[in-house]
Amino acid sequence: MLHMRIRNQGGRKMSEAISVHRLPTRQPSHVTVATASLIGTAIEWYDFFLYGTAAALIFNKLFFPTFDPMMGTLLAFATYALGFIARPLGGVVFGHYGDKIGRKTMLYLTLLIMGAATAAIGFLPTYETAGIGAAILLVTCRLVQGFGLGGEWGGAVLMAVEHAPEDRRGFYGSWPQLGAPLGLVLGTLVFSVVSAMLTDAQLYAWGWRIPFLFSIALVLVGLWIRFTIAESPEFQKVKDAKQDVKMPILEAIRMYPKNILLAMGARFAENGFFYIYATFVLAYATQSLGMNKQDMLNGVLIAAAIETFTIPAFGALSDKVGRRPIYIFGAVFSALMSFPLFMLLATRNPQLAWIAIVLGLAVGHAAMYGPQASFLSELFGTKVRYSGVSLGYNLASIFAGALSPLIATGLMTAYAPATWPISLYMIALAIITVVSVYFATETRKVG
Repeated sequence: MLHMRIRNQGGRKMSEAISVHRLPTRQPSHVTVATASLIGTAIEWYDFFLYGTAAALIFNKLFFPTFDPMMGTLLAFATYALGFIARPLGGVVFGHYGDKIGRKTMLYLTLLIMGAATAAIGFLPTYETAGIGAAILLVTCRLVQGFGLGGEWGGAVLMAVEHAPEDRRGFYGSWPQLGAPLGLVLGTLVFSVVSAMLTDAQLYAWGWRIPFLFSIALVLVGLWIRFTIAESPEFQKVKDAKQDVKMPILEAIRMYPKNILLAMGARFAENGFFYIYATFVLAYATQSLGMNKQDMLNGVLIAAAIETFTIPAFGALSDKVGRRPIYIFGAVFSALMSFPLFMLLATRNPQLAWIAIVLGLAVGHAAMYGPQASFLSELFGTKVRYSGVSLGYNLASIFAGALSPLIATGLMTAYAPATWPISLYMIALAIITVVSVYFATETRKVG
């Protein structure tokens, strides 16, 4: 009896020691994964947004110099839009293999593809040396960028969401969402530094290439970081149980047609407004209003920096009150800002322009983008989640993010100097999102 008591006490102590040892390691696991997803996604978005900044400020003169400035900008934004058209294809391909092989492997491939395409832009000849061939090469690189990014977002957010505790998915799911403003901050910052250090002649001659070539170093860092994370536990359970499906994308369409459409609609305001603020506003303020290029870049930089705090705040709030109320608030706020945005810009006062951009991005956009990863992910079952979320997310990018700078520029060209048509277009985007989110299921603590 004494021997058994001692052995039981020893076993109990050993069990307690193991529990004490394991307790601290459980929490950092999802923190580490969320951090790795954030860093990798920030690098991907740096590559993607860098093109947008260059399209607004540089590419119209380097690749479309035979057109007047506004038409050149319109063509530059058209090539910018092509990156979004390739995203659903990337979402389908990487979503399929992400549901079949795993989330982690796809994240290596998407980062490599994006980095290679971005670095290639830095080596492209311009119209002066290659004529129309330069524009064709630029379009090709943009299509490859879009293809890579189409598979990136789904894998990154699923790694964060599927590793996170069920009651903190909104918060940890918002971490890879931070990659967008951080990528925008990094891309705008690098472009601002290069622009400030060089003369206009140097910038247009060779300086614009530096931010694109800088992507090579960032991709190497991102690959090393992603190598350290483990596969999604939810996907691993499906794989171990041999419950994976043969054609995930077809199964997602069969099982969740309504949720794919609602996911698309939910993104219209978030995606469209972001690119209006981050790209169109730059071109409009500098070319139509004659504002200083550096002032506008600084405004976007400030707004994106503040958004790195408001996105996780709204994500965490969605864990408390639900995804839908926070998302709808963001869409309504964005609609209400559509007229004040242009009123503040019309003052040509840099500080008032900054206020408009900060409110649009750090409040309206952040309220939608913060809970978006968990909200959209929880609309789909694990077996087809990568395919379903990637399809809904990326299809919306064609109709919202791709077209919003293009439509805004077209409306400006047609109705200048009036800006009310652009504001009405922004309100229409918000209405689509409000209706979609309203009819979607509240996913908090579901999944």
